[in-house]
Amino acid sequence: MMQGNRWGVIAILFAAVVWGTTGTAATFAPDVSAAAIGAAAMGLGGIAQALWAGRGILQQRARLWDQRRLLVIGALAVAVYPLAFYGAMRLAGVTVGTVITIGSAPLLSALIEYVLDGRRLTLRWSLGAVVGLIGMGLICLAEGVAHDRGADATSVPLGVLLGLIGGFTYALYSWSARKMMLQGTRSSVAMGATFGLGGLMLMPVLLVSGNAFLASWSNAAVGLYMAAVPMFLGYISFGYGLARVEASTATVITLFEPVVAAVLAVLIVAERLPPLGWVGVALVIGCLAIITLPLPARLRRGARAQPPGVV
Repeated sequence: MMQGNRWGVIAILFAAVVWGTTGTAATFAPDVSAAAIGAAAMGLGGIAQALWAGRGILQQRARLWDQRRLLVIGALAVAVYPLAFYGAMRLAGVTVGTVITIGSAPLLSALIEYVLDGRRLTLRWSLGAVVGLIGMGLICLAEGVAHDRGADATSVPLGVLLGLIGGFTYALYSWSARKMMLQGTRSSVAMGATFGLGGLMLMPVLLVSGNAFLASWSNAAVGLYMAAVPMFLGYISFGYGLARVEASTATVITLFEPVVAAVLAVLIVAERLPPLGWVGVALVIGCLAIITLPLPARLRRGARAQPPGVV
């Protein structure tokens, strides 16, 4: 990977780490519904991003108007994503919902780029994605065996479907935001406008379901943390990285999020991760190494000698 892309990778890894804290943070507000947490996190965090990038949004408003199709697509995806993601965790269990949503995003991102951009996948990316997805599957299997969630069997398929919708919308807003950046919009402006508009769409959901945040200081603190750290700082970092690496590569790197979530569940929530789960963690780390570490000089020379899309 080129030197110029390394800071982008680091920024996306930071985003994945703070995103991985959301499941543990939510356990400190058990009375708040999943829809309320999602709307508060993505809604308030998105509006904060728009305010942060307000001057740039005003300066580039003409360009944003020209990109209004991409902007609306991204904003709709931002609005749907937290509702699908947290709904998947409620119906199928936290682990399965997270794994399905985050694990499906790289493949769906690649499909979007293939259909809409005609981009071919490299062998290196494909190998990294496969290794990461296997790791996610092992984490899901291990935690499913160790912890009986008591979920209604009839609700699990719907939870999986919502997880796939979450993965698709995550991949879609990543693609649309990067497309806007490639057309000349600054990363902070593209992310701020997309998430700000999506956040406004989520405000009615928060108004209807968010009363529980006012019931205690701990509930309010969870909502503020979700909006300020994972969604505001996390997505600013994600936008910085997305301007420097492909959307499909970015979604593969964020497979680190469920690893962080699993480790925090062991350390803070006192959940037990069986050995099979730690194998999955190792595979996800291996996935990150495959797609982010620089190739040896000999392999780089060989890659340049191959047809496009091979390495």
